[in-house]
Amino acid sequence: MDAVVYKGPHEVAVEEVDEPEIEHPNDVLIDITTTCICGSDLHMYEGRTAAEPGIVFGHENMGIVTEVGDAVTSLEEGDRVVAPFNVACGFCENCEEGYTGFCTNVNPGFAGGAYGYVAMGPYKGGQAEKLRIPYADFNALQLPEGDEHEDAFSLLADIFPTGWHGTELANLEPGDSVAIYGAGPVGLMAAYSAKIKGAAEIYVVDRVPSRLDLAEEHCDATAINFEEGDPVDQIKDAHGGGVDKGVDAVGYQAIDPDKEADDAYDPARENPAVVINNLIRTVKPTGELGIPGLYVPEDPGAPDEMAAQGRLGIDFGLLFEKGQALGTGQCNVKEYNRELRDLIIEGRADPSWVVSHRVDLDEAPEMYEAFDDREEGVTKVLLEP
Repeated sequence: MDAVVYKGPHEVAVEEVDEPEIEHPNDVLIDITTTCICGSDLHMYEGRTAAEPGIVFGHENMGIVTEVGDAVTSLEEGDRVVAPFNVACGFCENCEEGYTGFCTNVNPGFAGGAYGYVAMGPYKGGQAEKLRIPYADFNALQLPEGDEHEDAFSLLADIFPTGWHGTELANLEPGDSVAIYGAGPVGLMAAYSAKIKGAAEIYVVDRVPSRLDLAEEHCDATAINFEEGDPVDQIKDAHGGGVDKGVDAVGYQAIDPDKEADDAYDPARENPAVVINNLIRTVKPTGELGIPGLYVPEDPGAPDEMAAQGRLGIDFGLLFEKGQALGTGQCNVKEYNRELRDLIIEGRADPSWVVSHRVDLDEAPEMYEAFDDREEGVTKVLLEP
């Protein structure tokens, strides 16, 4: 079958790989109908992780069940499903408590597993024609038959729940004001989640005009372009003081507007602590910060030695002084995906507006390059094998 294979920094290729097989009685196989390129994939694509060539990418996957293991009881051939990016067993202590992003059984020596991602276990990605879903009774979320809401449902694998998770980590409540740093797919979904939850004021910080336009149009947000002035000052000028809650949807490859380079996304402009420190300044005393943005313990392309070890220069003294609380960690997708699915089915939510491209699988190399370059108009790319 064809699949998107990592070749090395800034290079992927569509190549023929072995088809997956049933490996355990609780597995199912699916024919992929939609798989997505994620901003997290770019960290591997850019060579900013320990990923080795040969990985099949793709942790946002949905499709039709084609083969069912003997122990599977809730699924049958022909079912339409979407798989959380988390691979989870369902019965370890963390899974039983809802922390499926930190399963202790699926990836020995590490809390958490995922499809097609470095250090997240032996699970091949779904940017391919077929995918094996382990612990399928637990991991596969059933969808209505047909192809309705295909784009929206595909976002249940990661970015819609992860955006929602960012607001949950910050304990966002109706009537709160919130600042969201990053208008990539997760940041836009965090802003959309804040709107659905009834946030009174939503500020979205980025530098790409087309993404900020989406935040204004679909999330009723106030756009803050950090290239036009200190984003903290801009938000406080508009709001009249610190906001109630904040979300970091950027992570460790954050751009520092005070650093200059010929290319807007030159690593020389990076400061992995800038977003967290800006959030500490942006959020009011006793406010809360949600940090779903990705941070890693090792970064081969870090701007300095400390950051290469995953250590950041956080303004912890100011955080303490302001009595702020924060929550971190990858999303436990199963905590939210069923309810978000039902919001889509009932017409209460439709996150598909974030999708900018649906293309054939063989166009993946070009779309990775465009997404990595943050080209105008490229927000969320869906691949169709």
